[in-house]
Amino acid sequence: MEHIGRYLRDIYFRKKRGQLTFRYQNIQKYLYFQDGNLVFTKTNQQAELLGEVLYRLGKLSQEAYQNIEEYIEPMEIIGQVLAKRGLISQEDLLDGLTYQMREVTLNMFPIFNGAFKFQEREELSLEGLDTKIGIPVLIADGIRRMKFDPNLEQYLRTQTISPRDRGLALQLTEEEKGVLSRIKPDSSPSEILKFSGLKPDFFWKSIYLFYCLNLIELSHEESVFEAREKPAAKPIGKEQTEKLMNLEEFQQNISGMNFYQILDVSTSASQAEIKKAYFGLARRFHPDLFDRDIATQQKEMIDKVFDQITKAYHALSDEDKREEYDKELAEEAADDKRGVTKKAEIKFRQAKTLYNQARYEEAMSFLDQAIRLDAHKSSHFLLLAMVETKIPTYLRKAEEHFIKAIKLEPWSPDGYLGLGMMYKNADLKVKATNQFNKALRVDPGNPAALKELKELEKPRSKGGFKDLKDLKNLLSLDMKGLKERLSTDIFGKKKKK
Repeated sequence: MEHIGRYLRDIYFRKKRGQLTFRYQNIQKYLYFQDGNLVFTKTNQQAELLGEVLYRLGKLSQEAYQNIEEYIEPMEIIGQVLAKRGLISQEDLLDGLTYQMREVTLNMFPIFNGAFKFQEREELSLEGLDTKIGIPVLIADGIRRMKFDPNLEQYLRTQTISPRDRGLALQLTEEEKGVLSRIKPDSSPSEILKFSGLKPDFFWKSIYLFYCLNLIELSHEESVFEAREKPAAKPIGKEQTEKLMNLEEFQQNISGMNFYQILDVSTSASQAEIKKAYFGLARRFHPDLFDRDIATQQKEMIDKVFDQITKAYHALSDEDKREEYDKELAEEAADDKRGVTKKAEIKFRQAKTLYNQARYEEAMSFLDQAIRLDAHKSSHFLLLAMVETKIPTYLRKAEEHFIKAIKLEPWSPDGYLGLGMMYKNADLKVKATNQFNKALRVDPGNPAALKELKELEKPRSKGGFKDLKDLKNLLSLDMKGLKERLSTDIFGKKKKK
């Protein structure tokens, strides 16, 4: 049974040092260990990327998050780049990395048919990072979090189990300790379950947890790790280990790079600069620099990386080929921009539907994605502000986003009207009046603004507004104004400038 729990058990109790690679469908993850502790992770899953994590934790500003791609530098951890530029503190970085490491690992627990490979290494280069997570806690949290999978029962039901070292029993809940107390030497799990009255899902997960924490031993434990470690490979020296780690980092990024990015030169680089960059990479990644007796898979990786570097050099060092390649890049960039714009509009339409269904939290999530894809649409910020007025804790953000919408389209009355209505509802009469007057300056005779100003001139009842009304209720007033505009300009029809 291929599962993260078994690998973590082996790494922890053998105090291993190295890298665990995990692949499943389109998921790729890399977990790095030192002396049996998890110290670093990499992932290609969007929700687990460090930038996403820092933003969700409130460590990274929305502006920096929206422009996160500008801070990506080859061969550098994005968090360290953000810290160097003063966008996050070192403490924020460590908090984000620790949270990311947990999520990357715990999200592997529900998967029972992924592909794993562990490579032992003498030393890991993680300069400036002091992150470490104990594996027993990860194992316990991961197994409790995951849903029951039939593979667990299939793997464990034919075994006989016996008590072992109780050193990690402190990780167990009282209910789990009750299950552990039923286990005697050479017990049958199926027999224990039969007379325990426990729910099967909880029981099999508990037995697996005991095994992963080394609290029990199995009668015919499959020696998957020992089998894979024969015969003992020649140890890789510190220098070669460092080179292979650098090569692997480069290889992980290279698939998303163009030829200029591979050579790390600007699009206006001279031939001398291109040649210098190529020979600089050759001094780091040429196949002749690596030992001949390294693993076949590592040799293939080295050849593949250097082949890409050579292709980039040949394309850019020839003026005709470079001109043709530049044209291809320009066409790809135009296609990418159109694709991103289309994706942003799809997210926006989905958010609009959710808003109309009063599913505001979900609508906010889709709008965040739309704005991240295209942060130049006034309509995106205007709808986000409207959504945020529904949630009292987001009123400050709503004000910011109304103002952002106004800055993007100062000629449109929509942003002024929305912000004015929010101020009016909060009993901020002067501010509301100012916004409605601004709406009239850009659209003289605007019926919604005129109506609202007239309403503000009426004397208010004592106490004013006690509660923030729903912005939709304001829009449902007998007026054409903002409601009419939102149903046309923002949600489909072209806006007249």
